[in-house]
Formats: sequence, C-alpha cells, structure tokens
Amino acid sequence: MIIDFHTHSLASDGALGPKELVARARARGVRQFAITDHDTTAGWQSLKSSECEGITLVPGVELSCIWRNATIHVIALGFESNRDSIQELLAKLALARQARAKTIAERLARHGMDGALEGAMAVAGEGQLCRPHFAQWMVESGFVESMAVAFDRYLGTGKLGDVRTHWPTLEEVLSAIKASHGVSVLAHPLHYKLTRTKLRALCSAFVGVGGEAIEVINGRQSDSDIGYLCQLARDFDCHVSAGSDFHREWRYGADVGIDVGTLNDVQGVWEQFG
Repeated sequence: MIIDFHTHSLASDGALGPKELVARARARGVRQFAITDHDTTAGWQSLKSSECEGITLVPGVELSCIWRNATIHVIALGFESNRDSIQELLAKLALARQARAKTIAERLARHGMDGALEGAMAVAGEGQLCRPHFAQWMVESGFVESMAVAFDRYLGTGKLGDVRTHWPTLEEVLSAIKASHGVSVLAHPLHYKLTRTKLRALCSAFVGVGGEAIEVINGRQSDSDIGYLCQLARDFDCHVSAGSDFHREWRYGADVGIDVGTLNDVQGVWEQFG
C-alpha cells in the first residue's frame, strides 16, 4: 500500500497548494494521505471533499517542541481539529513563530541584513512563517547565492537562526494531541543527529508522555536506517509511520508516496485510518 503521512503545502513552507498536493498524491497512487504543515492546519482544512475524492485524507500537522533544549518535531495524525486542546496549542505556536521570526530578523540585522522580517513575511504570504521564507528572501535580496547557503551560514542547526526557546515542551505537545484524540508520531528521528544513546533517551521520554509512533521512513533513507528505526519502534513498543517530507520537486528529495509493503513485523499507524 502507498501512503504518505508527512507533506507540506503553501500553508507553511511547501511549494504546492493543498489541492495540487492532493492531486499529485492521487496521481502517484497514494491511498492514505496527510498534509502536515508546520504548526498549522490551514492547508488541508481549505480542501473541499470533492478535491479529495479517491484518497483518504487524514488530519495532520507537524508540531514544534523542546526536549532537553533541542527542537523536536512531532506529527499529529487523525486528531479532532475543533478540540480546544489542539486549537490552544496551535495559537501558542503561532505566537512562538512570531517571536522566533522577530528574533531571527534582529540577529540578521546585526549582520547587515535589514528588513528580514518584512521580507520573509512577504515571501510567506498567507502561509505560516518558516525559516525557508527567510532563506528565500536572503537569496532574492542578494545576501546569499542559494537557500542552501543561507541555511549553512545563518539559519541551520547551531546557527544564529536556530532559535529554540519559544517552543512548548514535548509533554505539552503530546498532551494536546492526546486530548484531541490524535496519534502522535516522532518525526524524522535521525535528523536530530543524536547519538544512539540520546536517541533512545528521546524515545523513552516520548513514549513516557504518551508518544505512540516513530517515523521510520522520511523521504529517501537507506535500508539500514529504516531497519534501525523499525527495531527502535519494536524496542519501545511503538507503531511506525512513514512519509516523504515532500516540500517541492527536487532531484535530491523524495516525491510524494511511500510504499509501506516492505515494512514487516511492525504495526503501521495507517492500519488505524484504513
């Protein structure tokens, strides 16, 4: 079966509108699909039921939080979006993003890049303001030659744009997901570049506050990484999830759609949404 529980639209930092993203998923044979924009549900909530014909659209969102002073992402799936718990969390995250954006802009200004906040907001339009919007503005303004350079020098992990203090805690995020009857998924565990000991500590903390699933496929991953993450899920008695983390068409990135038929001896979250 082909699914995809990790994608992004124009509502955050993706290149396609929600309607176009769903059409792409349908064309690629995806049966279960989630648009998981950063800290917003505006993308998939803008869709009409007729635009999702032939595909099961699962409510989704990728939520930012803090664990041991590190930024961690948790995907919520299948939640009731009208619940106060998730609405209050999303409102808190919107304020956190505004505060983070202001801090990033202030730091960039100290490096001679004035007007970053206004520029990034113009790039984002009605979408949730994210670091790639700053990167695109920096390219368009001539401060860097590419978005990759913007992240390498200014916006990536450990750089001046890596502002972490505004996010809620891991426990707060998982509590809100649980209260809205959703499934919580630890997103792209290997992206945090933790040692194996620290990753196990993260998984232990995640499960300890109600975490239910680990994302074992995130875009293009080696078989050894997938096997390692599946074993991690078994060790912590977790379900598994999978997604492309699709933002835009890119020769180094995965396209929409993950065939989960090769995942054996694990319980997939997709079994709950069939």
